[in-house]
Amino acid sequence: MKAGGLKAGGLSGSSVERVRAALLAAGHADTIRAFPEGTRSAADAAAAVGCDVAAIAKSIVFRAGARPVLAIASGANRVDMAKVAAATGLAVKRADGGWVRDVTGFAIGGVAPVGHLTPPLVVLDADLLALERVWAAAGSPMHVFETTPAALLHLTAGSAADIRED
Repeated sequence: MKAGGLKAGGLSGSSVERVRAALLAAGHADTIRAFPEGTRSAADAAAAVGCDVAAIAKSIVFRAGARPVLAIASGANRVDMAKVAAATGLAVKRADGGWVRDVTGFAIGGVAPVGHLTPPLVVLDADLLALERVWAAAGSPMHVFETTPAALLHLTAGSAADIRED
C-alpha cells in the first residue's frame, strides 16, 4: 500500500500505469505515491508530500502547432511563455485542457513529465537543478513520484533553461 492507503495506480488506471511503465523502462525506481487528498496544484502537492512548494516539478503543456511542448517548472515559479519559446526555438501558445488530454493522455492536474501519448519537447526550469529531490505528477491529480532534477532531465530527454517569469 502507498501513502494514504491507496495502491499506487489504484484509482487512476492506465495513466498512472503508463507513468510507472515509463519510469521502470528508463531504469528509475517506482517512487509513485498516492494522496487521496489530492495533488492537483503545486501547493496541494507540497502539502500532501510534506515538502516546500519549490520542490514540486509542475508540468505545463504548451502548443507549438500540433506539437506539445512541456515546461517542467518549480512549483514556486510562474512560467514565462516567451522564455519557453526562446528556449525551444518554437512559437508556443497556451493549450486548452481538451487538447492537453488528447495529445498527452493526461488531464490537467495530473500531467506527468513521462508517459505521454505524443512525446513532447521538454524544457526544465533551471531553478529545479538547485534542489536535491523533486516531486512530479504521476498521471492523476492524486499521484506523484519522487526523483532528482538530473534524473528528470534524463527521463524526459529535456534541456534546462531559465523559464521563470521575472
